[in-house]
Amino acid sequence: MGEPIARYFIDAGFDVTGVDSSPAMMGLCRARFPDSDWIVADMRTLSLPRRFAGILAWDSFFHLTPDDQRAMFPVFSRHARPGTALMFTSGPRAGVAMGTYQAEPLYSASLAPDEYRALFGQHGFAVVSYDPENPACGGHTIWLSRRSAT
Repeated sequence: MGEPIARYFIDAGFDVTGVDSSPAMMGLCRARFPDSDWIVADMRTLSLPRRFAGILAWDSFFHLTPDDQRAMFPVFSRHARPGTALMFTSGPRAGVAMGTYQAEPLYSASLAPDEYRALFGQHGFAVVSYDPENPACGGHTIWLSRRSAT
């Protein structure tokens, strides 16, 4: 819903484009940040006619199946300028976990760290940092990479 991450980037002077498959979520973002671009779309099939300096998939990417996660790397690559920072959250190891959110089942999956590293490399990104289960970020496992400058 744009809090706190979109607000941070908007307050820092960056243009923000948000993508989510939920019209309700995008409606909340539009209400909070009317000067930003909020797009209702499925990230797996995203094909925008522009590239970005930063791509962030926080608390979203790990809800995709392992095959869909693998298929996201060409999507990331298509939307990345040279030098783009790509950050997403995953689990710390390969596997599927089922949880609940508001009494509804919640699916999460992750690939093995070595597979993520290989996918970054295959699609022109280099890992800058890998921080598994960071306690300062609520136990999130955080990947930060950068697209090659050429």
